[in-house]
Amino acid sequence: MCWIGLFYFLGHGLIISIDGLVDENQKAEYAIVLGSKVHEDGTLSERLKSRVHKGFELIESGHCNNIIVSGGLGKEGYYEGSKMADYLLKLGVDSNKVIIDNLGNTTHLTAVNAKKIIDLNTSIIVVSQYFHVSRCKLALRQEGFTEVTGAHSHHFEWRDAMGIFREFFAYYKYLFAY
Repeated sequence: MCWIGLFYFLGHGLIISIDGLVDENQKAEYAIVLGSKVHEDGTLSERLKSRVHKGFELIESGHCNNIIVSGGLGKEGYYEGSKMADYLLKLGVDSNKVIIDNLGNTTHLTAVNAKKIIDLNTSIIVVSQYFHVSRCKLALRQEGFTEVTGAHSHHFEWRDAMGIFREFFAYYKYLFAY
């Protein structure tokens, strides 16, 4: 019985990894970039900077028309959404194409807030770390969005293995709690 659980866990980890690593390259009206750590000096962590760069790439390549940057208030005292927007503006993105969600403290809240900002029939590309993409898409679909694809940032760290482990439990929490 223990082996079945282990194989299920490993299989799920493989599925969410593949889902997250394979960008679907479809066009969408909006990209939603999920937040992560902002340093005490107000600069974006490498993980967050990579996510924002992916959103920038999607805008520049014409894969999306607008971008929602979503995150909460970190313990460092900065709103992730505002800091991501500042970074995008410095990269040259038109401010009319950037929407800030500073109340997206969790993946679920990002999805809830997106529903308040854009129509449910709007196409979305969600941007996060590869292991987080499946749960992001799940959260948005649970809120009623039907056209949701994913794109991953190109920042990889040793702690991603822990992220995959964590996502197994978080995915099922979202599946049954929301």
